[in-house]
Parts: sequence; C-alpha cells; structure tokens
Amino acid sequence: MSTNAGFLERHHFLLRRLQSLTGIVPIGVFLIMHLTTNSTIAWGGVNSRAHGDGWMSKSIATFQHEVSFINNMPLLLLIEITLWAAIAFHIVFGMLYIMGSSNNMSSYKYGGNLRYVLQRWTGMFGMFFILYHIATLRWGWTFLVPGGTQWSHEFASSTLAAALRGSTGEITGLGVLVSVFYFLGVTALVFHFANGLWTAAITWGLTVSRTAQKRWGVVCAGLGAGLMVMAWASVVGFATLDYDKARAVEAQAGHDEPVILIEEEVTQADSDGHNDG
Repeated sequence: MSTNAGFLERHHFLLRRLQSLTGIVPIGVFLIMHLTTNSTIAWGGVNSRAHGDGWMSKSIATFQHEVSFINNMPLLLLIEITLWAAIAFHIVFGMLYIMGSSNNMSSYKYGGNLRYVLQRWTGMFGMFFILYHIATLRWGWTFLVPGGTQWSHEFASSTLAAALRGSTGEITGLGVLVSVFYFLGVTALVFHFANGLWTAAITWGLTVSRTAQKRWGVVCAGLGAGLMVMAWASVVGFATLDYDKARAVEAQAGHDEPVILIEEEVTQADSDGHNDG
C-alpha cells in the first residue's frame, strides 16, 4: 500500500493532469457524440432525407442510420480500445484519489464544497451506470434486462426501447426502474463531465483568478445544460417509444439500400440486353 501511495505522490502532478485530460479527450468527446446520436430519437424528424411518414418515423430512421454508420466505421476496434483504456485509467486513478485524499478545498479556493462532493459521487454512480449500460447493450448480459431483450444495432431503437421499457409491449414496473436508473445515470455523467471541465481548467492552471473561474463556469454550465437536455430527451424518447412502430421502420430501413441496388442492377441488365439486341 505504501508503494502505491509513494507512486501516486511522486507522479501526482502528471497523473492528476492525465486523469483530468482523459475525462475530456476521449471520454468527454465520446459523451457529446453519443448523446447527440441518441437524442436524434427526439429531434431526428427534422431530417428531411430520412424515409418514413411523420416526425417519429423519421426520428427512428435517422437514429438507425447513425447507429449503422458508427458500427461500420473504419478502425472501430481501435477506437473502442482507446476509449476503454481511457475510461479504465480515468476510473482507476479517480477512485484512488477519492479513497486516498481528503477534502482539498484549498486547491479549489473559489469552488463550492457541494460541487466538490457531487463530482465524486456522480463519478462513482456514473461508473456503475456505464458498466450496466455496456454489459446489457454490448456484452449481451440479458439476465440484467427486464424481459431479456438483447441489443441489436440492426434494430437499434426498438431493442433499446424494449430494454428501457422492460418488454416489447407495455412498459412494466421493472422497466420504469430501468428508465429511472438511466435518467439518473445520464444526469450524473453529464454533471460529472461539465463540472469536470471547470475543475480541469483549475488543475491545468488555465483559470487562476476568481473572475476567470466564474466566466469559465458559465461556459461549462451552458454546455452542461445543452447536454442534459439531449440526455433527458434520449431517455424519455426511448422509454416512450412504440416498439412495433420502431421495428417496422427499422425493417424498412434495412431493406431500402438492397432494393435500390437490385433495381439498379436490373435496369443496367435490361439496358445491356437491349443494346446487345
């Protein structure tokens, strides 16, 4: 134990800054992208190029398109490994600092004690939420999902809705609990990120004066508010989504490209045959 403490003390300056940096890049960047993608279930209807009749159908189609794009990105495995390594580093050293340090209000002269405490509690709660989210929707631990629905990126909105609702039909009591857990989880992560941006500027010596910290606090609060709206819209959107309607839109979206391709091939074949004749 003394060896660990000694290592942390000797390299505190570097490790503390790396720990804060990983919370911004790549974790924070991924959080912004993830919430932007998920929130399309609420605002994706503005996409005039999405197929479907009505706002909801276009929102489902837009979300499905984004998920399909992500799952077919080049170097996706390398991106995931980098992200997981950053998350592991951020969590491990974050927990070590929480367990091995006292309230260091002297380092954050102009910060409130409540925000200091919330940063740590939201970090720990967010860690459990991330593990549950990944375990159920990535690792396939369906025994933790009410109704046993398994995530499928080919039917993204419907399977996510079933996971939050607890069934493919009406929302269940356990589904309500899962949705509330998601609501609290995304709230914790957004606060942790936005407040972490504020403290990171102090850690890196970018905001020294009280005025600078206040101004940067306004920016962080504005970003946090925007992300919070997207996070809440995502949870509410999927928790209230009609499973059957989502499934129908996804099935149609999955057949759009092959049908067009076949039609193009048939047209080309007819043209070639006509020319040969």
